[in-house]
Order: sequence, then structure tokens, then C-alpha cells
Amino acid sequence: MHYHGFGGMGLGMGLGWIIGIVVLAVVIWLLVRTVSQQNNQIDSRREKTALDILKERYARGEIDKSEFEEKKKDLS
Repeated sequence: MHYHGFGGMGLGMGLGWIIGIVVLAVVIWLLVRTVSQQNNQIDSRREKTALDILKERYARGEIDKSEFEEKKKDLS
């Protein structure tokens, strides 16, 4: 008689599926990470306009609404 491990299937068969799933998960993670980094690089390369910078300053609270509107008119 030969003993093949758990339930007669052998440990290798179950371990093979687990390794396959882990490898697949790593490949998917690497793809998502690569695409995400490429999107961040594309966004950072885009030049910001003066209006973009003004909107960011207003959103951060560096300037109030009246100053924002005044500077926005100057840019138009």
C-alpha cells in the first residue's frame, strides 16, 4: 500500500493550486501597480494653468472667496 497524504490526493496537488493562485495574485498586483504609476506620471507631467493653481490655493484655504474671484477676473 502506498500512502498519498490527505484523502489519497497527495499534498502536491493541493499545494499546486495554492501556488498557482498566489502567482496569479502577484501578477495581477504588479499589473495594477504599474498602470497606477503610469497614470500618476501622466498626471504629474501635465502643466498646471494659473487657474488650476488658483483653485488649489482656494481649496487649501490660502485665499478667501473674494480674493479668489478677484484673481480669477484678472486671469480672464
